[in-house]
This record gives sequence, structure tokens and C-alpha cells, in this order.
Amino acid sequence: MDAISAPDRARFERHLAGCAECAGEIASLREATARLATATAVPPPPALKARVMAAAAATRPRPPAAEPEAAARGWRARTWRARTGPGRRGRLALAAGALATAAVAAAAVVFGLSNGSTHDQLSQAQASSQQIAAVLTARDATMMTGAVQGGGTVTIVMSHARRELVFTAADLHALPGPRGYQLWLIGPAGDRAVSMLPPGRHGMTGPVIAAGLRPGDHLALTAAPPGGTPYPAGPMMLDVAL
Repeated sequence: MDAISAPDRARFERHLAGCAECAGEIASLREATARLATATAVPPPPALKARVMAAAAATRPRPPAAEPEAAARGWRARTWRARTGPGRRGRLALAAGALATAAVAAAAVVFGLSNGSTHDQLSQAQASSQQIAAVLTARDATMMTGAVQGGGTVTIVMSHARRELVFTAADLHALPGPRGYQLWLIGPAGDRAVSMLPPGRHGMTGPVIAAGLRPGDHLALTAAPPGGTPYPAGPMMLDVAL
């Protein structure tokens, strides 16, 4: 996600040039983050540009820049904090969480949060985004894909250490009537419903987080009535061994 400093980037790219394993992991994670970005994209409302321009016209100018010496002291302090902070992967995970928080905060500013219910929704969205970022940046994060019977593909990014996965789908065909897709974890410990998939946008569905992975689990997809069913009913439209 381009969330490392220039010196770290230079060192990592030197390593990447001679490490096929890291090159493969980076390629898979970049594909996964691109899919997630597409899945969560929301088209701006038509009046957004007018509101932004009006807010810009009413915003006071920023004060003069700090004196050079003060700016240098601030730069040295930031550099020291960066050098004494967490390791590279730790910074990636923190950056992922920060990016998720910033995205949710930006949405809050644009659409004008004003009541407790909306603030609760914002907190839930922020927690979900941070959970997704934690899976994507986990040390053992792996990606797999699968085909859905009837049409569509899925992408799964999974961390066994966190016992969680992130699920997205592309080009799922519309089910007849009010039926929707229900996601399941199925294994020796029993069948557990994850959730109904949210409506697709621009051909993308998700992301959905499944937690509590257990040895021997499969990820399955079924067609279900609104609200889902307490146990898998009908044919499995997807069955992926985890």
C-alpha cells in the first residue's frame, strides 16, 4: 500500500530484486488491496463538488509557515520517532489501520455526521476497516481465488494466525426473487453462518470478514432467503478448502 518511508523502500526493493518469495507475496497482496478498494468504492453524490467549493471559499487561509529552524526541529523529532518506532511489518500494519481510519474520517466530514446513530455506524465501519487491514498485513497472509457455480469469482485473503479471512466476490449473477448469497464456514466443528453478502456495487461484492477459523474448515456459499437460514440449504455454489 506504499506505506513505508523512502529509505525503507530502497532497502526493500534491493531485497525484492533477489527474492522470488517476497515478490510473489507482494503481487498477491497488491491484487487483494486493489480488489478491496474497488469493492468499497462509493460514487460521490452530484452535489458534493458544489459543497466542497463552497467550503473552500469559506475556509480561512493557513497561517505563515514556521521558521526554518523550528521546521528543522520538527523534522528531526519526526525522524527520531520514525527510527525508534515499530519494525517494518509493524509500521505496515499501523499504516494500514491509519489509512482505514483516515478514509472513514474523510467520509464523515463529507457527509456531515450529526447524530449518535451515525457515529455508531462510523465506529463500526472503522473497526471493520482496521480488521481487514490487519488480515492483509498479517505475516502469514495468503490469497486464493475460486469460481462460483452460475457465474462469478471470489478472492479470499486468509491469516491462520489471526483465524480470520477477508472475502470479496466479482460478477456474481443476480439470484431470482428476494434470495441472496449466504456465506458459511463448514468443518468438523460444525457449520457456522458467517453472514448474508451485501448487495454488489459495480460488479463487486464485499468485503466480508469471517472470524473463528478452525482446522479443516471450508468456506461455502449458498443461495438463501432474506435473513439467511440456520443451516446450509440447497447446493453449495462455492466450496473452498481453507
